[in-house]
Amino acid sequence: MKIFVLGGGVIGVTTAYYLAEAGHEVTVFDRQKGPALETSFANAGEISPGYASPWAGPGIPLKAIKWLLMKHGPLVVRPAFDPYMWTWLIKMLRNCTADRYAINKARMVPLAEYSRDTLKALREATGIAYDERTKGTLQLFRTQKQLDGTGGDVEVLKKYGVPYELLDPEGCIGAEPALAGVREKFVGGLRLPGDETGDCKMFTDRLAELCVARGVTFEYGTQIRRFSKNRNRIVSVGTDQRSRAADAYVLALGSYSARFMRLLRRPIPVYPVKGYSITVPIKDAVAAPVSTVMDETYKVAITRLGDRIRVGGTAEISGFDLRLHESRRRTLEHSVGDLFPDGGDLKAASFWCGLRPMTPDGSPLVGRTEFSNLYLNTGHGTLGWTMACGSAKVLSDIISSKVPDIDVRELGPERYLR
Repeated sequence: MKIFVLGGGVIGVTTAYYLAEAGHEVTVFDRQKGPALETSFANAGEISPGYASPWAGPGIPLKAIKWLLMKHGPLVVRPAFDPYMWTWLIKMLRNCTADRYAINKARMVPLAEYSRDTLKALREATGIAYDERTKGTLQLFRTQKQLDGTGGDVEVLKKYGVPYELLDPEGCIGAEPALAGVREKFVGGLRLPGDETGDCKMFTDRLAELCVARGVTFEYGTQIRRFSKNRNRIVSVGTDQRSRAADAYVLALGSYSARFMRLLRRPIPVYPVKGYSITVPIKDAVAAPVSTVMDETYKVAITRLGDRIRVGGTAEISGFDLRLHESRRRTLEHSVGDLFPDGGDLKAASFWCGLRPMTPDGSPLVGRTEFSNLYLNTGHGTLGWTMACGSAKVLSDIISSKVPDIDVRELGPERYLR
């Protein structure tokens, strides 16, 4: 088939790759001048199926109040007269129950695990390199209360067969030797040895090159304007240049996917949650992290990417606002400076933000819409890099009328129509 993929981030490019591998004629459209220049540009660098969990869960409303009051809190809400913001927040709060958490987690973990395995197979088949490391993730607890609260997480990891290690301070230092100089600042950790790290931008750039070698066309600098439809079928897509027609269309525009679905009068509950990062040049490799350290207190991920440290965090609910707030930079600098004081040159760090496309239940939207030839691959939230290859392979199978390797019937948009 002739297929248009709308969106050139990591989700769109991986989708294009697997569609091309399946024999389709693929064109990718993106408004930017190249791939991965928005949300995929400078994310935290984690490929973490072990942390594939919905944000909405028991106790989150009370924790949110605490986070909002913290100086370096992980949550920021900038209220606006935006009905979509408040509708999304209400739907998220409705998912903050034990039953809903269990259902949503059960949707997310299999896809995340499958995606990691799919990425590994891709790496072996193509030799693609992206400053990747397969050294796991360490969730670091600064307080005994945090460590004591891991019981529920451990039970979930056991249930899904995810390897883990509960570590005392010496065990944490064994995994991340640079922590030896700050051993008084943490009481233990939870390590997930199966998790990986890598530069999402670098990966997407190189995968786009592999796509071109397989016949994929990229049309950068192209604004998507509208869809034309006839009953339950998309007829064409209108750009800022002209209308174009294909046999099938994949909407992989991240947070902006919701706007186009509203134009089709088929709204989806995807809303942007802004995240921030700093990228810090390493000045002392021995004093830098080996892989990823998750600072549980501030919900900040500190990741080694080649000769850089990527520090990512914050959930800021402020619509499509892309302003860089210095208070968020200070939070990221505080976390990495506290745990790895000699690892990087903070004065030379670059500062970035991106809009994570979030659903109220945490699970992405992967599958066909009510239109017979329009498909969604969006709503991955903080797990877009983690779930990219798996989501793309699954969607390629669906479009190609193949049975996916995993059950994804609960990931389609129809779950919000019940």
